[in-house]
Amino acid sequence: MKGTSVSNLQVEIAKGWKPNNYLTNMSMAYFQEEGDFVAPAIFPICPVGLSSSYYYTFSKADLARDNVSRKPAFGKVQPALMGQTDNTYKCEVDQVIVGIDQIDALNYQRSRVPGVADPRRAKVRFATEQMKLHLDILFAQNFFKPTAWGNVWTGAAAADPAQKKFLKFTDANFDPVNFFDARMKEIKQSGRRKPNRLALGVDAFNALKNHPDIVERVKYTGSTANPAIVTTAALAAILQIDQVKVLESTYNAGGIGKEDMQFVCATDGALLCYATDNPAIDEPSAGYIFTWDMLGNGQYVALDQYDGENGTHSEFVEGLMSTDMKKTSDDLAIYFDQCV
Repeated sequence: MKGTSVSNLQVEIAKGWKPNNYLTNMSMAYFQEEGDFVAPAIFPICPVGLSSSYYYTFSKADLARDNVSRKPAFGKVQPALMGQTDNTYKCEVDQVIVGIDQIDALNYQRSRVPGVADPRRAKVRFATEQMKLHLDILFAQNFFKPTAWGNVWTGAAAADPAQKKFLKFTDANFDPVNFFDARMKEIKQSGRRKPNRLALGVDAFNALKNHPDIVERVKYTGSTANPAIVTTAALAAILQIDQVKVLESTYNAGGIGKEDMQFVCATDGALLCYATDNPAIDEPSAGYIFTWDMLGNGQYVALDQYDGENGTHSEFVEGLMSTDMKKTSDDLAIYFDQCV
């Protein structure tokens, strides 16, 4: 284009000319915030060397029984039993592939623009995001639903502990502190561990943080500059639990060309459980996420890039992940359905 003065530009624009270089300092990319992904925040990732194999489960009854008895004179007691069983896992492989048009990519390469316009970088980010989102969806399908657990309580208009029914979180008469104290005592008694994690659907969390009993406990802790609000940390402190996680991951439930944005996890559900931070041989956990490092590179999400067929001038970014979401103990978890 001849000249670069404002008047010349205005003349060319009036004739129909449009700039053909994309902005390089912004884009509209609806990638999810890292903190919104939920799966690894609840149950630990357990890397495994084989796609399917066994793990030991030691008898809780034998470990918890008093096996010590008085030694008879000149004799000995019977050896104590410490039973064990074998359980299995099986990691299945999931895959995503996204294409790159090499001819179209030339414009970005030759203009030497930064990463936001780099199609290869964007497609790698896309594939990685897809793997994380799929992991969350598997978490919801395997852990965050009433049919996944043996101990399930259901919200109702009238409480009935004998039927495992509780007042909904939105009911002003619901007593959240005493209710969760009783459920934590129940898990401690049956599973020998005090629950350390509470996963809440979005509506369940909103109902709890606005409940009069919870608000009453924090309302005098604020000031004009720092008003009292019920955060996940405050709720965890009130309920005396290590971590409260709000399950805010979202996805498009619609097909190609359709948009139906939904939360991945049930918004009215909650899961109280004990889980280790890392895999352990001497600790129980309500669940594990077994991951098979299929390529031997130390990562359970594998990314690859390869050329398409000759003449297509295309290349592809591939994402691979092999996992098994495994409930490992019903004694260490309670699922709460229809909380609001």
